[in-house]
Amino acid sequence: MGSRRSLMIAVSAATFLASAAATAPTSFAASTTATRGAVHTVCNGSTSRCPRGTEYSTIQAAVDAARPGDWILVWPGVYHEKATGSEGVLITKSGLHLRGMDRNKVIVDGSDGDAAHPCPGAAAQQDFTPRSGVVVRGADDVSIENLTVCNYLAGTDGEQGNEIWWNGGDGTGAIGMHRYHGAYLTATSEYATADTSGQMGQYGIFTSNAVGPADLTDTYASNMGDSDYYVGACRNLCGVTITRAHGQNSALGFSGTNAGGYTIRDSEFDGNRTGLAPNALNNDDAPPPQDGSCPNDPTRSCTFIEHNWIHGNNNPNAPGFGLAPVIGVGVEISGGHYDTIRDNLITDQGSWGVVTHDYPDYETPPPLSSCQGGVQLPGLCLFQALGTHVYGNLFAHNGSFGNPTNGDLADEGTTAPRDCFYGNLDFGGALTSDPANIQSAAVGGRPCIGPGKGDDQLLLGELVCAAGLGQCPVPGAAYPQRTGVVLTPLTRQATMPDPCRGVPRDVFCNK
Repeated sequence: MGSRRSLMIAVSAATFLASAAATAPTSFAASTTATRGAVHTVCNGSTSRCPRGTEYSTIQAAVDAARPGDWILVWPGVYHEKATGSEGVLITKSGLHLRGMDRNKVIVDGSDGDAAHPCPGAAAQQDFTPRSGVVVRGADDVSIENLTVCNYLAGTDGEQGNEIWWNGGDGTGAIGMHRYHGAYLTATSEYATADTSGQMGQYGIFTSNAVGPADLTDTYASNMGDSDYYVGACRNLCGVTITRAHGQNSALGFSGTNAGGYTIRDSEFDGNRTGLAPNALNNDDAPPPQDGSCPNDPTRSCTFIEHNWIHGNNNPNAPGFGLAPVIGVGVEISGGHYDTIRDNLITDQGSWGVVTHDYPDYETPPPLSSCQGGVQLPGLCLFQALGTHVYGNLFAHNGSFGNPTNGDLADEGTTAPRDCFYGNLDFGGALTSDPANIQSAAVGGRPCIGPGKGDDQLLLGELVCAAGLGQCPVPGAAYPQRTGVVLTPLTRQATMPDPCRGVPRDVFCNK
C-alpha cells in the first residue's frame, strides 16, 4: 500500500507541475516581437572567446551606457561585478532588458574566486563586503533574464545579501516601482556559516515596495539565510505572479511580509526549514498587516497559493540567520488575512501541512509602522490570523514528528471571520488536524463565518517549540535541532530556448 501511495503522490506532483506549460503568463520582455531599442553587448572572455565587435567587458559598463528601452546581452562568462559598495550591478534606468545568452554559463559572482570555479564555498575566496547582486532600484519596466547570480553576502547585521533584487524603496513604507519581469534565473550562494549571526546570502529573488503587473517565471533559488523568494511591503497590491519556481534548502522557501495580491502557482518548495510563510510584521516593510484581500473588496481574497508541490520542508541544517522559523511546515500563515491556499499537493511535512496562527510581534517598530491592521497591546502588536481559505488540497505523510498537534492541518486562531478549511483530502485515509474535525461546521469548516475553534493552548505552545524560541513549554515535545549548516550544490537549470527572441540584430544575435 505504501509504494502505491508513493507512486500516486509522484504522479500527482507531475500533474501539478506539468500544468504550468498551459497556464504560464506571457512576459512583456520575452514576448516582444518588435526590434526596438539599442543593443549593448558584454563579454569578458573569462570562459569563452568573445564575439568580434563586443562592446563592454562588464555588465555595469553596459548598464551605464544604456538608455531606457535598450537591451544588454551578456556572453557566457563569470562576472565578478562590484559596481558599488552595496550593489554588484545597479540598474536605475527604466525599461532596460538585461539578458544572458545562457542561464548556466552567464554567472554574476560576488566572490573573489576564479572563473574556473565560480560560486566557491571556501571562506578564503569570499568577498565579505555586504553587497547585493543584481539590483534594480526605483526603475519601472526592467526585465532580468537567463543568468545565474551567486555569493553576494549580507553583513552580520543581515543587511544586503540579496542575489537579485527589484527594490522599489526598501524601508520607506511607499511603493516606488511598477512592473517588472524575471525569467530563467538562478539565485544561490555556495557559502554560509553555521553561526546564525554570520555572513551568508539572505534572499534569492527579492522584490519589495513594488507593484505589478509583474511575473517571475522559470526560476530557482537555494541556500538562503532568510528565504529563496521574497515579496514584501506591498500590502494587498503586489500584483506579481510566480510560476514554475523551485525553492530549496533555505530557512524559508517563500516569505511574504506585509504582502498580498500575488499568485504562486505550478512551483515546488522542498528541503527548506519552512515551505511558504505569508506573514505580518510591525517592521520597516510597512504598512502591515499581511493582507491577501482584493483592493476593492476587503472581504475577498486576491492572494493565491495554488497548484504547487510542497514537500519535505523539515531541514534544521539549512542556512538560517537570526531567529529560526517554525520547522516542518508546508504553508504557514502567520498573522495573515484573507489568503487562499488551494489545490496544492502537500506531503512529508514533519509538523503541519498547513498551519494558521496569530502572531505577537514584540519588536520595536520604526516610525513608519504603528501596528496597522493589528491589535496594540502593552509591549507588543498582535496580528490575528483571519479570513484565509484552505481548500481542495491533497495531503500525505504529514505530522511525522509525532507531537500531539502535528498533522495535515492546524489552526491556532479564534478570530472572526474564521480561517476556513474544506474539501481537503489525505491519501492515507482520514485527514489529521488540530483541532480535531477541523473541516466540520462546528470547528473550522463552512459556512466560513464567525470565529473558529482554534487551539490557542497546546498548538500555540508547540509552535514555540518548533521555532526553537527558548525553552519549549510543552513537556515531551520533540522537533529536529540544528547541528550545523549543509548547502545544496549548484545544478544546471533549464535555459531560455531562444535568447535572441525579440532582440534587435546585433553581434550576438546575427539573424
